[in-house]
Amino acid sequence: MRSKSSLLAAMLFGAAIAAGGCSNLGQKSAGATIDDATIITKVKAKFVEDKAVSAMNIHVNSYQGTVQLSGFAKSAEEAERAAQIARGVTGVKMVKNDIRLTQ
Repeated sequence: MRSKSSLLAAMLFGAAIAAGGCSNLGQKSAGATIDDATIITKVKAKFVEDKAVSAMNIHVNSYQGTVQLSGFAKSAEEAERAAQIARGVTGVKMVKNDIRLTQ
């Protein structure tokens, strides 16, 4: 099993790659891309720290401060906790919770 620091490092690297790939989309400036990448990284890091949320099963995307959560949660409480965590991150303006429950 990977340590939390290895998992966090992998997620940070993935967020950086995703941010670089998004920089050519639409009218998004370099500053906005960095801000969104920072938001994604902070939300994912908070998920890793929280025992109630599975960081590996919930995906985070951000566009101009609007965070979209997707993936799967084991319970409605986990899905709501993920949204609550995301709302608490600096720079997040709105959270769209598209997390589905596993059956």
